Formats: sequence, structure tokens, C-alpha cells
Amino acid sequence: MKHLRSFRLFEARASVLTPDQEAFLNACTQGTWSVNPKTGLVDVRGDFSCARRKLKSLRGVSFGQVSGSFYCFGNQLTTLEGAPQTVGGGFSCTSNQLTSLIGAPQTVDGHFDCSGNENSLTSLEGAPLTVGGWFICPWFQIKPDEWNFEVLLKILTGESPQAKKLTSSAKKLMKTLPWLQPDWWNSELQRDPGKTINLLASWWKDMPEDMKSKIKIPPGYEDEFGLFSGFDELGLF
Repeated sequence: MKHLRSFRLFEARASVLTPDQEAFLNACTQGTWSVNPKTGLVDVRGDFSCARRKLKSLRGVSFGQVSGSFYCFGNQLTTLEGAPQTVGGGFSCTSNQLTSLIGAPQTVDGHFDCSGNENSLTSLEGAPLTVGGWFICPWFQIKPDEWNFEVLLKILTGESPQAKKLTSSAKKLMKTLPWLQPDWWNSELQRDPGKTINLLASWWKDMPEDMKSKIKIPPGYEDEFGLFSGFDELGLF
């Protein structure tokens, strides 16, 4: 489908996208696309599929929000740079040459599938924070509504029946999830404290005590953590 054209939108995107990039978007969008004037990113209203096009990149296009699904499987991608930040449907980057998930959307309402990268995917850095459907990767799968701190910790500590089915490679890969590390939280708290505090609040009760003790709240945000029982006893304030 073609881009919804208006003179104002055309002016805004003319300096951002090349003719080849526009042709790429028109060929792969099932719906409409436009450049968001606030973010400079391409938003898609509908689905986007650039599957099986022998792509080594997303043609330099940077996506923001995709209301439907986003499919880039069956290519030669070594990075997800430019992938959408939010996907309202499913996301599939299977059968590429990815070594990590850096650049992947952080919110996927449907399934997230990065399988088929068995010989190259060595880290889950960049994995989405929220997945509404299945999370599928080369060595394990997480059911809908189970992509959360509590379930993943139980798997890693052997407290879940699923833990018995995981190979050592699967556990090693799972441990690379950045938000299982306090350093990642500290970095995000410095970069975007407001957003990160809200996320931390939803997962705080499931975190191990030794991990909590290593998380440093930026000055001025302590009051927002007053809702956490026992937080001040950890010596973080």
C-alpha cells in the first residue's frame, strides 16, 4: 500500500527518506506509513513485511510504532537497527544472522519470534520488555503472559517445571537478558529515570534481595519508591 500523501507530510519526510527508502516502504507496507514529525521515525498503520528479500539491513529506515505485525524473517540481517519500538501485532526476525536482539521492539503485543538464528545468536541483549504472546528463541519458548521477572527467575533457579527441559545452552542464553542484571537497571535509571522507575515498580517484588541491594535510585526519585515495603531497610536511601 502507498503512503498517505499530503503536502505537509511530503515536505516533512522529503529530507528524511530517499526515493529508494520510500519505494521500500510502499512495497512492504500493508496499510499506510508516515514519518512522525515529533520523532522523525516511520510509523505504520497496518502490517509491515520485508520477509525473504535478501536484506542485510532495513535500508536505513528507522521505525517507531507499527499498529499491526512486523516481519523481517528470512533475510541476512546481522542487526535489528531501525526495527520498530512498539508493535501491536507479532514480530518475527527468524532465519537471519543475528548475534543479539539490540534494536528489537521493547513492546510486542503479539508473539515475538527470533528462532532460526541458532548458529549466531549468543545474547538476548535488546530483548523486549513486554511480550503479549509467545516468546520464541532458538533454545527455549515462554508461554503468553509468562514473559515476566517472576517466571524467568523460577526457570533460571530450577523452581519451574520448564527448567528441567532447558539445556545448558538455553540457560546460558537466558542469563544474558539485560534486565536480569543490576547494571542494566542502574544504566536505565540514569538515562530515563521516570520511565524506568515505573517498570522497576512492576517487577520489584519478584527480584532477589541481592539484586535489589545493587540498584541505585537517582537523587530526587526516592519518594517514588516509598510504596515499596522494606525498601528503605535495604540501605539504598
